[in-house]
Amino acid sequence: MKLFSPEVLGAVLFIASTADAISLTIDSADSVKSAAGAVAKGLTSYYTGYRPGDVPGNLPDPYYWWEAGAMFNALIDYWHYTGDDQYNEIIFQALLHQTGEDDDYMPVNQSQSLGNDDQGFWGMAAMSAAERGFKDPPADQPQWLALAQAVFNTQASRWDTTTCGGGLRWQIFTFNNGYNYKNTISNGCFFNVAARLARYTGNNTYSDWAEKTWDWVRSISLSDDTVHFFDGSDDLKNCSEVNHIQWTYNAGIFMLGAAHMYNYTESETWKSRLDGIIKGVSVFLSPDANNVIYEVACEPHNTCDEDQRSFKAYLARWIGSTMQVAPYTQETLMPILQASAAAAAKVCADDGTCGQVWYTGTDDGLRGVGEQMSALEVMQNLLAPSSSPPLTNTTGGTSIGNPNAGADSKDSPIVFSQVTAGDKAGAGFLTTLVLVGILAGAYWMIAY
Repeated sequence: MKLFSPEVLGAVLFIASTADAISLTIDSADSVKSAAGAVAKGLTSYYTGYRPGDVPGNLPDPYYWWEAGAMFNALIDYWHYTGDDQYNEIIFQALLHQTGEDDDYMPVNQSQSLGNDDQGFWGMAAMSAAERGFKDPPADQPQWLALAQAVFNTQASRWDTTTCGGGLRWQIFTFNNGYNYKNTISNGCFFNVAARLARYTGNNTYSDWAEKTWDWVRSISLSDDTVHFFDGSDDLKNCSEVNHIQWTYNAGIFMLGAAHMYNYTESETWKSRLDGIIKGVSVFLSPDANNVIYEVACEPHNTCDEDQRSFKAYLARWIGSTMQVAPYTQETLMPILQASAAAAAKVCADDGTCGQVWYTGTDDGLRGVGEQMSALEVMQNLLAPSSSPPLTNTTGGTSIGNPNAGADSKDSPIVFSQVTAGDKAGAGFLTTLVLVGILAGAYWMIAY
């Protein structure tokens, strides 16, 4: 099966901008797998947690804990799309080692920087492991589906109606900076996990929470009518003012959640919402290179920090999965991945190491986990339409679930709707203070 029709691209596109650039023939699955393999090798070169005496699941400084969870999610998808299982053992080890003392991805040693979004990225990795049919852990270990459910339950218990009419705070603990910020990515992680759990288990409790989260985000204008998603709001001001910076991962995380809700409900309302999000992604397409993704908030100013250099990876990841659960979107979304993968290849050397900015056509020399993961995701998700979609527990998913996982020690236990047969069978860091310096130059943020 070809990845796209000639009418979409016009012709086979071969990318090799310089003699030492990585080679990628976009309509060849073998070429895409080869290029992705080289980039994946470059990505995993940053990881040392498998070494004796090191900590499984952690990336070395300057990378925060959440980005490791995001990286292992990328590698799960790499295995699914390419069939290359050479990294599966380190993925398996890391996802289990970092579950924390209560099997909810809240390890005590991460408390000083643990936000709802950090926990959410690990929860989404566990959800991907369930959806992709990744090897199940032994019976005496926490299971992928139950881990995702634990993340959902702990976060639902933190839904805070004391300010802003609801929502999740950025930080979990009061002693961390950002506790008074209700940011879009934290609520987006919760929405994303809830929507995917609804589709996987068939339990409407999850879809109800996804609806509730969507409505709340809209009610305080963290997204607008067109649908663009903004960074967050200060709950000390009862969310009366919104930080209008836009990040690729906020759009992507809501896109995939909406796609799952449309798949699950077959509702025209969710289709309309999904269409709006896809239309809004245009803000992240460079005016200098047709359909090429860029981080509009920082790439033009060369101000992206280590976290932000990875954000494009998640938009590309969730575009790929969106095309799988809502196939009608392929006509619109595939050209974005095609153009972006072509541009990314131009800034990747033939050793598989990649630069950050794609739209210039010139390798900027920047290297890191974020750059590697972004290039990997945009390439490997070219294979999404020809790969099997995320599983559910009625279409081959084998992960064992626990609807009450993570809820026992919380102040607000979750009351579930009737447990379905499926349940029984399956029984941004730094988004406030560090952004102040960007605001003065962010003329683009109110233009959409």
